[in-house]
Amino acid sequence: MRIGRRKRDEVEVAAEVAADIEVADTSPEVDLADEADAGLDEVVALAPTGKSAPVDREEAGPLDETEANPVRPYVDLGGVKILPREGLHLRLEVEEGSQRVVAVGLDFDDSTLQVQPFAAPRSTGLWHEIRAQIAEQIERQGGDVTEVDGPFGPELRASVPVVVDGGDGPAAAARPARFIGVDGPRWFLRGVIAGKAADDPDDAEEIEELFRSVVVVRGGTPMPPRDLIPLHMPKSTQSAI
Repeated sequence: MRIGRRKRDEVEVAAEVAADIEVADTSPEVDLADEADAGLDEVVALAPTGKSAPVDREEAGPLDETEANPVRPYVDLGGVKILPREGLHLRLEVEEGSQRVVAVGLDFDDSTLQVQPFAAPRSTGLWHEIRAQIAEQIERQGGDVTEVDGPFGPELRASVPVVVDGGDGPAAAARPARFIGVDGPRWFLRGVIAGKAADDPDDAEEIEELFRSVVVVRGGTPMPPRDLIPLHMPKSTQSAI
């Protein structure tokens, strides 16, 4: 009976999360990441080509669709499936011109995790090359960035320049952010952590667990490496993996 009750609870939470989904214009993190990707060819020859992922990725995540539990009530967003939880709010980041969904925002406990899934080669990874270009782009915009070893491997901890409205007009400010990435089988998942989880290690555990719980759906369609795996509005709150 306890298992059945838990299953119903998870389905109800999934339905609430899917019903509360928000569609928003692209955020500065998406724009920054896209600009960094545009110059990747400049650093590919210098960056390592091996995959970057936690040693327990296949068990603890982020998971490939073939590795995920088929009975969990994931919210299906196309290229990723999200395991819902109480207090989680989903946002779909939409490109203004094309109206294409380019990222998924997960707001939880005063922190934000933004995720994007990309196609990748079967035997090599993307995070080493993408990480170098993102760091270069942040520094070019006047921000500060440091590479550290995090729970998912190498990551960037940055102070990203932003424009805020303080009531007296726009003003320049800096926002802490963590850029994380994991190479999986034929895909790469990038995350950007903002809010208190980016600034305080004691608040980061739940957001890191949220990133671990993401399931990437690469699909069988041929795609060039670094192409965004298509995302869409949720089709079902009880999607089969």
